[in-house]
Amino acid sequence: MDIYSNISILDWCLIGVLGTLLVVQLCYWLVIMLAPLRAISRKTKNANQKPETEFSEGVSVIVCARNEASNLRMYLQALLEQEYKQFEVVVVNDGSQDATQEVLDDYLIRYPNLRLTFVPVEARIISSKKLALTLAVKAAKYDILLLTDADCRPETRHWIREMSAPFADPAIEVVLGYSPYFSEHWWINDIIRYDTLFNGLHYLGRAILKHPYMGVGRNLAYRKSAFLRAHGFSGQLSFRAGDDDLLVNRLATGRNTAVVLSRESLIWSIPETRLKNWLQQKRRHLSVAPSYRLSSRVSLFIEPFTRGLFYLTLILAFVFGSAPVAAAALLALLLRLVVQLFVINRSAKALGELPFALDVLYMDIILPLLSLFFLSTMSKKQNTRW
Repeated sequence: MDIYSNISILDWCLIGVLGTLLVVQLCYWLVIMLAPLRAISRKTKNANQKPETEFSEGVSVIVCARNEASNLRMYLQALLEQEYKQFEVVVVNDGSQDATQEVLDDYLIRYPNLRLTFVPVEARIISSKKLALTLAVKAAKYDILLLTDADCRPETRHWIREMSAPFADPAIEVVLGYSPYFSEHWWINDIIRYDTLFNGLHYLGRAILKHPYMGVGRNLAYRKSAFLRAHGFSGQLSFRAGDDDLLVNRLATGRNTAVVLSRESLIWSIPETRLKNWLQQKRRHLSVAPSYRLSSRVSLFIEPFTRGLFYLTLILAFVFGSAPVAAAALLALLLRLVVQLFVINRSAKALGELPFALDVLYMDIILPLLSLFFLSTMSKKQNTRW
């Protein structure tokens, strides 16, 4: 009784708030963020089971390229030589002013499954990439559209097969994949890879739990019929970004969306090497978040809000709490960190990425603050470049 009598009302309040926030955060990590790893484990256990139906319809791979001559030289061949019965690769030259067209012309001679279209250099719209994608969709021969970027390389020659497999179910209209970044010897690379993995586990976990809200255009597939039924990018042309996540936010539901996380479905991308460029890229992607469905915005707000309150309560417990409260706060921090490291590193390993160390703690604090800063200083004026 003496122990409890020495605990003040402030201490009890701090313990109660901290305990509640810890439970919310642990549920978030163990339910949503762990969902992709659980899905991978189930897939591995059932690897020897033959699927009831196999998808064999044609697939149109779409790539938009603006001044991507060097990347096309390195990576386009990997797309054109996929092991799949019936597919085409549609590349849109989006007003390139380098040797992009010359590189494409050279590939065109050697690969009959390559098709080209273009956006004129003089085209002036808010998001030329949306125009480029629209032209590619209209040019595509097949109903299944598989999107990636010019600086991306599939893990294997079975990428198309893996990403198109869920379309064997006629109800599936959207398929979400994962696209990690190559590991580089730059300090910013760890931040980019962590941010990408964190966001990936979140949107993929939500989709697995039947609440999809976004996808990434580096590894994304949907039906052409669904795109046309939704009138493409209508209503989104005032945004520079959003050619992937806003479209998925409109199209995807718990019933028509599938997630593919096999190693053969991965497609790797080149990371930014300059902090300024990555910050601009992140700011551009965050600019469309306020246009998500209301349910998506609310759910996206809960996690960073409770995370921020968790760290704030920790500080208050260390500064104003008694010794037992400070000890409890330290235990709560360590428990959350252990769970976070477990989920992040086990997921990274399953997805072929390098593990992360204790630096996830400072990234866990800095990245949401960075996002909050971008959202609070967002200008209505949109950049016309993509």
